[in-house]
Parts: sequence; C-alpha cells; structure tokens
Amino acid sequence: MSLQAPEFFAELCLPFHDSTVVGTTYYASPVSGSPLRLRIDFTGTKHVDTYGGLCLAVVHAEKGEIDSVALSFLDHGTFHRRDEATNTRPHTKQYGTFDKYHRPGRPPWEGAVTTGLRDAIQRYSAVWFPGAWTATAPSRAASPTAHKAPLPAAPSSGRAR
Repeated sequence: MSLQAPEFFAELCLPFHDSTVVGTTYYASPVSGSPLRLRIDFTGTKHVDTYGGLCLAVVHAEKGEIDSVALSFLDHGTFHRRDEATNTRPHTKQYGTFDKYHRPGRPPWEGAVTTGLRDAIQRYSAVWFPGAWTATAPSRAASPTAHKAPLPAAPSSGRAR
C-alpha cells in the first residue's frame, strides 16, 4: 500500500512554493537563487515499513548535505491523541509511529496532529532560510492549532504599601 507522502507533506502546510515530492521525499528551494535546498524524509524504525519521524536536511547544490536534524513523532506529539484514544501502550511498535498499511481510503498516518512537527520545521528552516517562512503561509485551519496566551503583566518595580 502507498505511504501517501504527498498528502502527508500537504497536511504540514509548508509555505515553500518552489517544492515537490519525489517518492517519499519532500524537496524545497525556500530562498530563490540560493544554492541551499531543504529535504525532508521519513525516518524508519527498527520495524519494517514503520516510520517514527522526519529527517530534515539542508543540502547545498554543490557541496551536498551540510546539516540535518531528526524530528520524532513521539517528541512532537504527532500521534499522542490517537495513541491515547486507542490505548496504545508505550514501547510497542505502533506507539508514536505509523506504518504503510492502512484502511482503504484512509491515510496510513490517520490521527496525526502535525502542529508540533510544523512548528519545529519552521524553527529549523528559519535558521537556514531566514525570511522564507512568510506571513502568507498556508492556513493550518484543517489541523488543531496552538494559540499564544497573553503574557502576564510585568511586576511593578515599587512596593505596594
């Protein structure tokens, strides 16, 4: 069965217009004219056809890979809700992962909440591609979003009497 990688990367709503998915790998040129590219792959686990996260890499057009980072689904809460709802126990093959097998008509990563992954991708790409993550990024309305709470008032410098 298909991993449905293009749909997974579309779910992340990444703002890079110059991008494509080849096989199961996402490629983007976040800054026009730059020799740096962003590559995102699924990371495997010790179980065949089971994926535990994403590997982000910055690739220079002439020098090759110059940096990479692994983002686990577990660390970013991607399948936390699904695993709680299905009572999936930690340290099992299914916990915090997905595999390529799924119900017909449903993605293999069904139940994923991609907000944490997307935020981590944004932080990582901001280091290598400043300004590429624009305010006109695609909406994340289709997935749960985090809202910033207002900061508490700063304490006054004088004593209350």
